[in-house]
Amino acid sequence: MKISLKKLGPGLLFAGAAIGVSHLVQSTRAGADFGLGLIWALLIIHLFKYPFFQFGPRYATATGESLLDGYKKLGKGVLVLYYIITFATMFTIQTAVTIVTAGLATSLFGDFVSIEVWTIIILSICTVLLLIGKYKLLDNLMKIIIVILTISTLAAVIMAFTNNTHGISFTQVLPQNSIEIAFLIAFMGWMPAPLDISIWHSLWAIEKKKDLNEFNPKSALFDFNIGYFSTIILGIGFVLLGTLIMFNSNETFSSSAGKFSIQLIDMYTTSLGNWAYLIIGVAAFTAMFSTTLTTLDASPRAMHKTTNLLFGKNLNKGYLTWLIILVVGTISIYFLFLSEMGTLIKIATILSFLTAPFYAIANYALISSKHTPKNWRPSKSMHVLSWLGIIFLIGFSIWYLTTL
Repeated sequence: MKISLKKLGPGLLFAGAAIGVSHLVQSTRAGADFGLGLIWALLIIHLFKYPFFQFGPRYATATGESLLDGYKKLGKGVLVLYYIITFATMFTIQTAVTIVTAGLATSLFGDFVSIEVWTIIILSICTVLLLIGKYKLLDNLMKIIIVILTISTLAAVIMAFTNNTHGISFTQVLPQNSIEIAFLIAFMGWMPAPLDISIWHSLWAIEKKKDLNEFNPKSALFDFNIGYFSTIILGIGFVLLGTLIMFNSNETFSSSAGKFSIQLIDMYTTSLGNWAYLIIGVAAFTAMFSTTLTTLDASPRAMHKTTNLLFGKNLNKGYLTWLIILVVGTISIYFLFLSEMGTLIKIATILSFLTAPFYAIANYALISSKHTPKNWRPSKSMHVLSWLGIIFLIGFSIWYLTTL
């Protein structure tokens, strides 16, 4: 058990980054608006995104280099496109997750300071943790966070089932109007996470390999599967919470971060009792803090690496520079769009879904190419699943664009 726990790391970081807005906000809202009617979407998007996420740690541990190094081998244009997409989306994504985290901090720890100040406090704490502890602290901290998150979420689901007096329908639904379709795309865009996290995962796998020489492709895939399975279980858990507590309640979520957080926790405690406040609050805040921390590490790490590859210069303070740029950009967007949390989340999640085919095709092309050792190229079944996944992602994107 001790050896297995030591070998876990990047997969849990993946889970920490994934289990945030997609689960706490989108999954809960899916349950509140559709009951269990969108479980099909949760399961199918996990299935079709699986290969492309898995190719990150697979390629990194099989070759000793990140997906970004591989993108450059596919052609500089691929890396340039990644650079542009990431720069265009990373501030919105970081702001979206930080807004929700700050709102929950206000609800959980008190509003003795404003939500704006909570934003700066949270970003400052995360920045200090990353600069002092670097990857090793992030790796160890995330193991604790994921355990707390899993226990508190499952406890909340059990309590909700215990207090439920209504029947539960398992009838699956397909959204019809443009508003429902937009939500479906947003739901799947970040469920379990945007596909660019596969790149972050490959970078974390390289760092893990430096820390633990035995971290090979086999252990990396085991680690990944643990993290990925966790996102499925907790995703279903949050849909269940939304269904059991909020479905048919005629409540609508506010687009303000502070009001949303109060609504979220109050709805749970009203149904389950005030004694459940701490468990719900811890589950929600832990989910969002883990996402804020991991995204704040990953985007600067990826942009630093990409800059080095594109311009051929290894900047010593590149990670720190991008970290500062991201923090300043996040705070700037936060103050400009503070009351529009819902809009920010919708923009970020839809952009993630529309860019997913690019990452899917790039990851598949790389893992199937001569740049990957033959033993670690996809099996026939994984090839088929990858083709189906690419068709699905492109098809759904076209469907969404034609409904605008």
